[in-house]
Parts: sequence; structure tokens; C-alpha cells
Amino acid sequence: MRGLRVLPAQPLDAVVMVAVFGILNVTRDSFSDGGRYFDAAAAVAHAEELVAGGADVVDVGAESTHPDAEDVAPDEEIRRLGPVVAELVRRGIAVSVDTRKPAVMRAMVGAGASWLNDVNGFRSADSMAAAAAAPRGVRFVAMFSRSATGRAERGDDRGSVCAEVTAFFAERIAAFAKAGVDRDRLVLDPGMGFFLGRTPAPSLEVLRRLPELVAAGGPLLVSVSRKSFLGTIAGGPMADRGPATLAAETWAVRNGAAFVRTHDPRALRAALAVEHAIATAPSGVPKGTS
Repeated sequence: MRGLRVLPAQPLDAVVMVAVFGILNVTRDSFSDGGRYFDAAAAVAHAEELVAGGADVVDVGAESTHPDAEDVAPDEEIRRLGPVVAELVRRGIAVSVDTRKPAVMRAMVGAGASWLNDVNGFRSADSMAAAAAAPRGVRFVAMFSRSATGRAERGDDRGSVCAEVTAFFAERIAAFAKAGVDRDRLVLDPGMGFFLGRTPAPSLEVLRRLPELVAAGGPLLVSVSRKSFLGTIAGGPMADRGPATLAAETWAVRNGAAFVRTHDPRALRAALAVEHAIATAPSGVPKGTS
């Protein structure tokens, strides 16, 4: 992975490596930017903007997973993703492919993707087989979800979510080890928004207890960008969720997230740079002043 920035974790006096995944939706109906980057040329141009803003990896998806999203067949996903992934790889950009379909995983690894990001957590036998067959340099993000469909659902919240997340982490770590995938290739994602429940409560619990989850699962990716639970808390339209997103993202970094997946890498990098400056500023009164 290229270009990791070293930033001090707050409030702890420690240094963490924060890697940023920039979100690129090659879809018609993503909740935040559906249709904006459906054209391959527009998608590649936006990927360059994400990298210029501080993304280490561009996370490309061709199927939205919000509750009302359209179903996209594997062949159509591959058709949408193929030219974008190939061009980004040609330009030397690290690419993650956000998909839950094994056929798409295999095709995009063949096209040069260096990450596979599965909202289903590689829980199907076929997706785990695709992961096990990927070259040694490919890494994986396995996300927790309470959904049984692989898509975010507006289900009822069911008590404390962190016990479920911790159990999922242990099960996925064991499954990847059994498949012969080295532990350092696996990053876990505790899930957010409708993947956890219909109210903000489970997402807030995950964020509040993130240090416990890091201890249970190792390097974690957190993806809260523009999600509806932030809108429920802060109010206002989708376009106004930037400040709420930054608040949640910087909280996640301070509490141990090693990877953050975001629509706006530039804003996140700026916020983290300010925290870095504050944390490393000289203390005390300079000599000769009163």
C-alpha cells in the first residue's frame, strides 16, 4: 500500500498508521452519488481526485447495497467495473473492489485489483474459495452485517451488537486461516448504518466500543461516510452530512481504526492534519515572554 500517513492517536499518546479508502460508486442508485460516476471516464477522473485528496486505495463498487437498491447481475457488475479497474491499475492506483459475488471477485483479481471488500464477510463457500485462490498480494475486507441478504436492511435493532461483531470476527479469522489465507491479509469491518439496525443506536455502540473491537479483531476498517444514522443525529439533507461524517471518522481514528473508507479523503486528511498539529505543538511559554 502506498502513501500511508503517520498520525498520533488521540487521546492516547501513541502513533497509528491510518490508511484511507476513497469510495467510487460506478452505479445508478448509490444513496449518496448514484449516477455521477456511472460513465467509465467520469469514474476514472473521480478516482484521480480521490487519490489527489489523500486516498491510499480507491474502493470501486458497481452494485449499491442500500435497502432499495437494484439487483445487478454478475456479468453486468463485471461490465461496469472492468474498464475502470483496468485503467486505474494501469495508472498505478491501488484498487479495492466492493462486491459480494465470487465471479466478480475472480474477474477483478484477474484485472489487477489488490483488495476485495465483501459486505457479506466472505461467508459463502464460493466467496471464500475466490479469496483463497487470489494471489498472495491481494488483501481482503470482511464486513459484519446483521443482514441475511447481503444488503442493508431496515430490520429491528436487537440488543447489544458488539457481542455479535466480536463473534463474527473470531469466526472469520478462523475461516480465513482454515482456507490458508495469512492473517495479515485480512482486515475486518464492524459494519455501520442499516447493516446494523434501523436506528443510530447500534452504530453508535460500535463507535463507542471501538477499542474493544480492535482488541478482538486486529486492524479494523470503519466506513461511516454520509450514512443515514449520521443524518438522523445531525439533521439536514444528504449534502450536509460532511461535518457529521468527519466527527465520526476522527473519533474512529482516535479510537483505533487503522483504515477509514470515505467519500471525501481530502476533508479527512485535513482534519487529521489539524489533530496532528495540535498533538505535536510545543508546550509551555517561550523564553523571554511573560
